[in-house]
Amino acid sequence: MSDVTESTPSPLDSALARAGEELGLPSYYQSCVRPLLRNPEGRWPRCCGGGCEPCAQTLIQVALRTLEILGTPRQAPLPD
Repeated sequence: MSDVTESTPSPLDSALARAGEELGLPSYYQSCVRPLLRNPEGRWPRCCGGGCEPCAQTLIQVALRTLEILGTPRQAPLPD
Protein backbone atom coordinates (compact mmCIF):
# COMPACT_ATOMS: atom_id res chain seq x y z
CA MET A 1 0.00 0.00 0.00
CA SER A 2 1.33 3.45 -0.92
CA ASP A 3 1.58 6.41 1.46
CA VAL A 4 0.90 8.84 -1.38
CA THR A 5 -2.61 10.23 -1.26
CA GLU A 6 -4.13 11.31 -4.54
CA SER A 7 -6.14 14.48 -4.18
CA THR A 8 -9.04 15.57 -6.29
CA PRO A 9 -8.27 18.75 -8.25
CA SER A 10 -10.13 21.84 -7.08
CA PRO A 11 -12.90 23.29 -9.27
CA LEU A 12 -10.50 26.12 -10.19
CA ASP A 13 -7.74 23.70 -11.20
CA SER A 14 -10.16 21.63 -13.27
CA ALA A 15 -11.65 24.70 -14.98
CA LEU A 16 -8.21 26.13 -15.74
CA ALA A 17 -7.00 22.82 -17.17
CA ARG A 18 -10.11 22.53 -19.33
CA ALA A 19 -9.88 26.11 -20.59
CA GLY A 20 -6.19 25.70 -21.38
CA GLU A 21 -6.86 22.50 -23.28
CA GLU A 22 -9.75 24.06 -25.23
CA LEU A 23 -7.63 27.05 -26.23
CA GLY A 24 -4.35 25.22 -26.81
CA LEU A 25 -2.39 26.67 -23.87
CA PRO A 26 0.24 24.19 -22.64
CA SER A 27 -0.30 23.18 -19.02
CA TYR A 28 3.09 24.59 -17.97
CA TYR A 29 1.71 28.09 -18.62
CA GLN A 30 -1.27 27.70 -16.25
CA SER A 31 0.66 29.49 -13.52
CA CYS A 32 0.74 32.57 -15.79
CA VAL A 33 -3.08 32.63 -15.84
CA ARG A 34 -3.57 32.32 -12.07
CA PRO A 35 -2.80 35.99 -11.24
CA LEU A 36 -5.61 37.04 -13.58
CA LEU A 37 -8.00 34.69 -11.81
CA ARG A 38 -7.01 36.04 -8.38
CA ASN A 39 -8.08 39.52 -9.50
CA PRO A 40 -10.75 38.90 -12.15
CA GLU A 41 -12.11 42.46 -12.10
CA GLY A 42 -8.72 44.18 -11.96
CA ARG A 43 -6.46 45.47 -14.71
CA TRP A 44 -5.11 42.81 -16.98
CA PRO A 45 -2.07 43.08 -19.27
CA ARG A 46 -2.40 43.78 -22.96
CA CYS A 47 -0.62 42.30 -25.92
CA CYS A 48 2.58 44.27 -26.54
CA GLY A 49 2.96 43.07 -30.14
CA GLY A 50 6.43 41.72 -29.35
CA GLY A 51 5.70 38.08 -30.14
CA CYS A 52 5.86 36.94 -26.51
CA GLU A 53 5.16 33.32 -25.69
CA PRO A 54 2.61 33.04 -24.32
CA CYS A 55 0.94 36.20 -25.54
CA ALA A 56 -0.99 38.18 -22.91
CA GLN A 57 -4.04 37.92 -25.17
CA THR A 58 -3.88 34.12 -24.99
CA LEU A 59 -3.61 34.25 -21.20
CA ILE A 60 -6.64 36.57 -21.10
CA GLN A 61 -8.66 34.23 -23.31
CA VAL A 62 -7.85 31.27 -21.05
CA ALA A 63 -8.69 33.31 -17.94
CA LEU A 64 -12.02 34.42 -19.44
CA ARG A 65 -12.90 30.85 -20.40
CA THR A 66 -11.91 29.59 -16.94
CA LEU A 67 -14.20 32.14 -15.31
CA GLU A 68 -17.03 31.14 -17.68
CA ILE A 69 -16.58 27.46 -16.77
CA LEU A 70 -16.67 28.37 -13.08
CA GLY A 71 -19.87 30.36 -13.62
CA THR A 72 -18.26 33.65 -12.59
CA PRO A 73 -17.67 35.59 -15.83
CA ARG A 74 -15.65 38.79 -15.75
CA GLN A 75 -17.82 41.86 -15.24
CA ALA A 76 -15.25 44.65 -15.65
CA PRO A 77 -14.41 45.75 -19.18
CA LEU A 78 -11.27 44.33 -20.72
CA PRO A 79 -8.40 46.75 -21.32
CA ASP A 80 -8.37 48.23 -24.82
